[in-house]
Order: sequence, then C-alpha cells, then structure tokens
Amino acid sequence: MSQLIPTKSGNPIITIVGPTASGKSALGIALAKRLGGEVINLDSVQVYQGLYVATAKVTKEEMQDIPHHLIDIVGPTENFTAGKYARTATTTIAEIEARNNYALLVGGTGFYLRALQGSLFDEQLTTDLKLRERLKAILTKKGPEHIYKMLMRFDKVAAAKIAIKDWSRSIRALEVYFQTKRSITEWQQKMPEALPFVKRICVFALNPPREELYQKINTRVDKMFSDGLIAEVENLLKQGVPPNAKAFGGHGYRRVIEYLQGQRSLESCIEQTKLDTRHYAKRQLTWWRHTGGVNWLNAFGSEEKLVSEVLKIIGITPHL
Repeated sequence: MSQLIPTKSGNPIITIVGPTASGKSALGIALAKRLGGEVINLDSVQVYQGLYVATAKVTKEEMQDIPHHLIDIVGPTENFTAGKYARTATTTIAEIEARNNYALLVGGTGFYLRALQGSLFDEQLTTDLKLRERLKAILTKKGPEHIYKMLMRFDKVAAAKIAIKDWSRSIRALEVYFQTKRSITEWQQKMPEALPFVKRICVFALNPPREELYQKINTRVDKMFSDGLIAEVENLLKQGVPPNAKAFGGHGYRRVIEYLQGQRSLESCIEQTKLDTRHYAKRQLTWWRHTGGVNWLNAFGSEEKLVSEVLKIIGITPHL
C-alpha cells in the first residue's frame, strides 16, 4: 500500500458510478486506500437501516478500515429525498476535507449526484403520503404509461426528461405539482447557484461487458435469496414497515413482497428479480451515457488497472 498523499482544498472529488454489480464499492475502497480517502455512499437504497441482503452494502471487513458515510442513516419508512441527500453529502464532504482527506462518492444513483451538483431544485417538500398512495393506486391499476400521460398534461418539459416507464420520477413530479400548484420545472428554474466544490467532482463510470455483467447480476441474486432475503423482508414487515415503503422499492424487495402476498411463486420471484436487476443496470448505463463529462472505465475485472486509469486521468501520481 502506498503512503498517503498530503491533500489540500481543491482536490478532485472522485466519483465512481456505473451499473449495479459492476464493482463500484471495491474500486472506491481501493482508491481510498491509495489516496488516503473516505467513501460517501451514492446509493439511494443503502441509506436505509435494516435492508442489507439485497442492497450489497459493504461489510466492515470489506471496508478495510476505510471510513464510509451515509449508509444506514434513516429508517426504512422515511422518505429520504435527493434534496436531503445533497444537503447531507455537502456537509460530509466538507468534514472529510477538513481532515485533509479525499472525499470519494461511490454508488449508482444518478439522481443523487444531480442533486448534489445543483442540477435539481433544493427539494424540502414534505411528502403527502395520502397523495402518494392515490398515485400508486393509479399506477397499479393503469400502469406507468398512464402516470406518464398525467405528467404530460401538467409539465411537458419535465416529462420530456423522464423515461415513460420511470414511474417513480413521474410520480414525484406530479406530487410537486399537486402539492404546490407549480410544476417541478418551475421550481428547477429557481435553483440556486451550485456550490464551488461541485466543479471538483470528477465522474468515472464502470463499463463492464454486458454478458459478464449480467452473469454477475444473476449470481448475486441467487446469493441474495440463499443469504436470507425472504427472512429479512418478513422481519421488516413484522416490525411494522409497510409493504409500500420507499425502502422496499429496491430490486429484490418488491418481488419478495409479491411472493409473500401470494402473487408469485418462489421461482418467479427469483427470475423476475434477475430480470428487473438486469433492466435496471441497462437503464443506469443509459443514464450515464446521456450525462456529460463522464470518464468511462473499461478495465473490467482488473482493479489495479482501474485504479491506475483513474489516477492517470486526474493527474495524481501516488508516492510509493
């Protein structure tokens, strides 16, 4: 392991993104060890307490003594918005850099990163749970395409930026409109200027071969079920976490709930989870390909080469 590199204000904020199961966590830890850094979670499911099996949270052993932040910070029933994430992550970055360490963002939630970069309005709107239930009931009955058509009626600009089947974002945009009588586009036009540190965010996306990635996803899903995913969901439900909790929106959880409610066989539950996760990985890749300023990493399976590639791009030569 190389010696820590003295740091100062102005360091690049290395950000590791990419599809699920591509090795983001391992690369983030390797870079943190090389540079003397701390990892900030950039995954919207890993913020929730009590969800472990399907979230791929790094274990204490896997962390290798590297500090990790914004993992297990809210209860599974809380609506942790991108705006809340951005405010919390901003404070965390400042604290890490005050310790003269590198801050590394690691995860696959593009919406969180956009909020941190100031590309979303500073959302502090309290969620109207009754409104959300009504919208989700419409979703269940008529499908995501109908939710998308509803959004088109009220905010065509926002709808143009959202995939037709991305019902989660469509519902949030509708919630903003119905609660404030102003579209999410109007709110975003009143965004404050991005904070100075945003210019130092340097994004790297893992780009694994599709077949290898899908095989890793299938293997991971099988392991999730053998590691007790069903028992974990049953325990959370017994603790009073409602089946429609936002935390259960993560891949694997909602299919297990369908299985427990008698809507699926176990075999269907497992296979649908694999399919869902593969589709999600494809959407993640599409998201990052449509995001400007991303550095693509292609040395899949070679952690040392990936580390060297990242350091070369940002112009850092570690002291050996």
